[in-house]
Amino acid sequence: MSRHPAHCTLIGMPDPSTLLLVTLMDPDAPPGGRELLCRLNARVLGALFSDSLTVHRLTRTPGASLIDAMRGHPGGADPRETARILARIGDVSAGQVFVDGSSLGHVVAPIKRAFPHVRVVTFFHNVEARFFLGAVRAKRTVLSLRLLAANYAAERNAVRHSDAIICLSARDSAGLSRVYGRGADYISPIAIEDALPSPHSAALPGRERYLLFVGGAFYANRRGIEWFLREVAPRSPLPTMIVGQGMEALRAEFGASANIRIIGAVDDLAHCYASAWCAVAPIFEGSGMKTKVAEALMFGKRIIGTSEAFSGYAPAVAAAGWQAEDAAGFLAAIRDAAGADLPAFDPASRALYVAAHSFAAATNRMAKIMLPATDRSRTAAETMVREIVTPVS
Repeated sequence: MSRHPAHCTLIGMPDPSTLLLVTLMDPDAPPGGRELLCRLNARVLGALFSDSLTVHRLTRTPGASLIDAMRGHPGGADPRETARILARIGDVSAGQVFVDGSSLGHVVAPIKRAFPHVRVVTFFHNVEARFFLGAVRAKRTVLSLRLLAANYAAERNAVRHSDAIICLSARDSAGLSRVYGRGADYISPIAIEDALPSPHSAALPGRERYLLFVGGAFYANRRGIEWFLREVAPRSPLPTMIVGQGMEALRAEFGASANIRIIGAVDDLAHCYASAWCAVAPIFEGSGMKTKVAEALMFGKRIIGTSEAFSGYAPAVAAAGWQAEDAAGFLAAIRDAAGADLPAFDPASRALYVAAHSFAAATNRMAKIMLPATDRSRTAAETMVREIVTPVS
């Protein structure tokens, strides 16, 4: 008797304990916010599904990625790649498919047509339509317009055809609802792997007093930090250090200032955070959640940021630091921070990371989304034990 792979057992339903992850995760890529979250999602799903997880990773090069997007297939999810994904679902008899990113939304409808009983869950890193609209506003070109159109179409397909949608925040869910008429089924805030060195100390002899900005040179970061360096840094009582991939380009305009230190890409972020007085996040646009806020909490730092930077985070995160929206507000917050006795490592900030933005927190949330109710409490308990007994590296 023949059996259609992944479609039907004798009781007519696929096994939800078998999962295919479709991802753009690239172990060799620079560790930006999206890439870090893709890696964490893969590790979380691996913890939940173990040997029942199969990973289908779309490989791409920068040039090929651009061509794919221009052809209307962002992320490389063209018909040939979609056929490979469908074959993989059949090969492993997957009962669920986790699509990590709405830019891969073009694969969702073909999956549901071929395997109507397979549950498709799409994880939205942000609202791509909003993100790429911001890029168009920052620099209106034929390329930026075509990228916006391609990502809008992919995201629309993901919204229309996914069985379940995961967003990082209620704001993103509301944005999807406004643009496409459907919001999220689940909210799971951003989480990042723990990179805090051990041991660590609240006291750091000879510690420098500087503000730390960490972020790659994409448009929202670039515009925000350029504004900060022009309007705030020259009058700040504390110098500003800029760390991030591509930020070396700022040296041409700001490198001569005695109050500004532009470092660019580094191998050891932990050292930069350890010595910093506090982190700054002057971000005024974008979508999703800002990874570097969670990162600062992980390293036990307080943050001076905008409402945009804190979007999606619990009110306690902003309350533990300072929120500012203009130059006067940032300067007032910096003066307040400079006059405070801030520890090199703040356990209260770290606790906010552990509670909501750690691997354990993400695993417990994902268990509620992806596992049957009977498996959830066991998985949550096992995850908490692993986090407690595994040394911080």
